[in-house]
Amino acid sequence: MRVGGIVRDTQRVDKVLSNLGIGTRKEIKRLVKDGAVKVDGVVVTDSGMHINPKDSLIEVSGELLKYREFIYLMLNKPQGVISATYDARLKTVIDILPDEYKSFGLFPVGRLDIDTEGLLVLTNNGQLAHELLSPKKHVPKRYYAVIEGVVDEKEQEAFGKGVILDDGYKTLPAELFIIKSANFSEVELVIYEGKFHQVKRMFESVGKKVKYLKRIEMGRLRLDEALELGECRELTNGEVSLLKAVDAVN
Repeated sequence: MRVGGIVRDTQRVDKVLSNLGIGTRKEIKRLVKDGAVKVDGVVVTDSGMHINPKDSLIEVSGELLKYREFIYLMLNKPQGVISATYDARLKTVIDILPDEYKSFGLFPVGRLDIDTEGLLVLTNNGQLAHELLSPKKHVPKRYYAVIEGVVDEKEQEAFGKGVILDDGYKTLPAELFIIKSANFSEVELVIYEGKFHQVKRMFESVGKKVKYLKRIEMGRLRLDEALELGECRELTNGEVSLLKAVDAVN
C-alpha cells in the first residue's frame, strides 16, 4: 500500500498522482492512456478528471493509494545536515529522508544548528508548525549538552533568572539540570524560546563552551531513542496529539 500525500478537496487526477511521486504529468497521462489508473474501480480515461482523494479509492497498476492530508515525521538529525528544505551547497534534512516522503512538501518545524543532533519534527501542516514556533506559546525544548568546564549551582541560578546574551537580549528563565559536574560537565537544559544559537550563547554568557548538543524533547514529544542518527519515522497518533497539545504545556 503506497503512502499518500497532500489532500486539498478536489484535485485533478494527474496533479494528485504527480504530488505522490507517481511520475511526471506526461508519464501519468501515459498510465491513464494504458488504463492503469482506476478511481473507485472505474478506469480513468481523462487525466484532468477532478476527484476528492479523501473519499475515493485510487489504484495505479493494481496498487491502492492511501492518503493522509498531513504527514508528521520524527527525525534524529545528525551533525553536518542543515534544517532547511533546499541548499545549493549543503545537505539538508529533506535530502536524507527516504524517497517515499520526498514528494510531500515537508519542512522542518524550527531549526537545529548544523552541528546539533537530535529531535526534529518535519510536517506539511503549516498551522501546527506556526503554533509550535509562536513566541507567545513558550513551547519548552529540552537539550542534552556536554559543556567544557565545571557547571554548578551558579549557572543553575543564573539560567533560572535569565541571562544576557551577546546582543543584549535577556532570555526567559530556563531550567538547568546537572547530570555530571566536572572538567567536561553533562547537563540538560530546558528553554522556552528559540533565539539563534540560544543554548550555545547562554553558556557563553557565563563563560562556558558547548562541546556537544542534542535536542531530546519538544513540547511533550520526546526523541525515540531507538532512532539512529539520520533515521526517521512517522509519529503515532498519540505523539501527534502530544504535539498539538501546545496550549496544555504552558
